[in-house]
Amino acid sequence: MAPAQPTLVYDTAPPPEHSHAAPFTRFKQHLTAQASKLILPLMKRAAGAYLGGETLQEALVVAKRLHAEGLGSTLGYWDNGPDETVAALYRDAIGSLVETGFDSYLSLKPPALRYSHEAARLLGKAATSRQLRLHCDCHGPEAADLHHAFADALAETLPPHLVGVALPGRWQRSLSDADWASARGFNVRVVKGQWPDPADRGRDLREGFLAVIDRLCAGAHHVAVATHDEALAREAFARLQAAGISHELEVLLGYPAKPLLAWANETGIKTRVYVPYGPGFVPNAIAVLRRNPRLLLAVGKERVATVAAVLRGGVSAKRK
Repeated sequence: MAPAQPTLVYDTAPPPEHSHAAPFTRFKQHLTAQASKLILPLMKRAAGAYLGGETLQEALVVAKRLHAEGLGSTLGYWDNGPDETVAALYRDAIGSLVETGFDSYLSLKPPALRYSHEAARLLGKAATSRQLRLHCDCHGPEAADLHHAFADALAETLPPHLVGVALPGRWQRSLSDADWASARGFNVRVVKGQWPDPADRGRDLREGFLAVIDRLCAGAHHVAVATHDEALAREAFARLQAAGISHELEVLLGYPAKPLLAWANETGIKTRVYVPYGPGFVPNAIAVLRRNPRLLLAVGKERVATVAAVLRGGVSAKRK
């Protein structure tokens, strides 16, 4: 009988930032988070195009805008924990993405599906008939083996080149995991990682990131460089290009990345934006507001312009 899996691996929320930082740093983070929560209700109504949304329809509106701007996308349903409806929501997303014709794929959170191999096979079958890529977002290192088994289950009904996995640079095991993904022909998204490696908490994130890139240069099918660090992205792409590995840039919706996106556009590097949606998108929205406070000003200007246009329309109608 297989041992029972700890409930921790079903938690899709990242660990608190600065959990090992000084008390004052944690206090400042707490105050910022509370302030962001007060602003969030307004942002949810006014900034869907910048933050994502709670429904698939809201996410598709964002994907449509990105498509018009020449950007690809990946949609990720962010849950509040395991739910029997998640598989159905993913099936709906698969159908909707194919109908749009956008350059997009779907990111899955295996913990929300309790790493069910049956669910993986069913979703893989649905995506195969539509030739849509499915990607497994990563979570804590203690769940990595479960994630990989889920990806293998996807590949039972979905061609390997349509299966994706994420590898964090901050984990020691990511080097051997890169060999595993390359041998299977999976797509790989390289990230710095939110969950620390218990065996090496002090691991340098940039060095670890590039070490994974170097390992993938040995023969990966396709690599997404997922970072907002321009210097890191430039170095990663230089190595991938030298090795002749298919590649693209991925950024998270709402995070400040204009210089990086401009550089990618100038150099012809394909760019894709991760669009979160669902009830779990709220923590991401708060994080985005903390990292990109200028977003509040941008949304405010947009709302003022919208109200002004409505008022001008009302005055014109009265004159007529």
